Amino acid sequence: MMSEALHDLAGYLKDKLGGAVETADVRFGELTITVPASEIVDVIAFLKRDSQCQFYSFLDISGVDYPARPLRFDVVYHLLSPRQNQRIRVKVQADEDMLVPSIWEVFPAAIWYEREAYDLFGILFSGNPDLRRILTDYGFEGHPLRKDFPVTGFVEVRYDDAMKRVIYEPVELKQEFRNFDFLSPWEGTDYVLPGDEKAKVN
Repeated sequence: MMSEALHDLAGYLKDKLGGAVETADVRFGELTITVPASEIVDVIAFLKRDSQCQFYSFLDISGVDYPARPLRFDVVYHLLSPRQNQRIRVKVQADEDMLVPSIWEVFPAAIWYEREAYDLFGILFSGNPDLRRILTDYGFEGHPLRKDFPVTGFVEVRYDDAMKRVIYEPVELKQEFRNFDFLSPWEGTDYVLPGDEKAKVN
């Protein structure tokens, strides 16, 4: 029943928005549409204000990184229609230099989510009145949720008691990488683990 309603909604959006809807896909009980970056503001405004849609509950903006693609980022918008009891996911593809128009004039709360996507992925939003980092520290280098960001980061932060302030230092690994055998703990190992030699043998 819900799947049929989502297919009807997908057809309705294609009729009303025309070429602004590149793809419409219903999977796992959810409708996902893909739109060009240049159309995102108009599409989001339509979804909010159209009487058949009424997606006036703005949930989230997130990013997804596919480094092998020319347009490496998916900018993903999630909306809810309490009146229609439906959810929709809207995707826009972008690269590192592309400006994705901000939707803050349609949903003012989007300013915060766009700042987060910029901070963690480096996705740029044109028209956002306050596009600056929101989660990482001042002077942070890089964008930590990109797939090519090093797991250890570039610098580490600690409080120096002698200097009475926070200092930044190059990352220093405190131990060498270890080799793991990945054997099942239930089957046991072929060697004696350190400390086991002290155990009582029954």
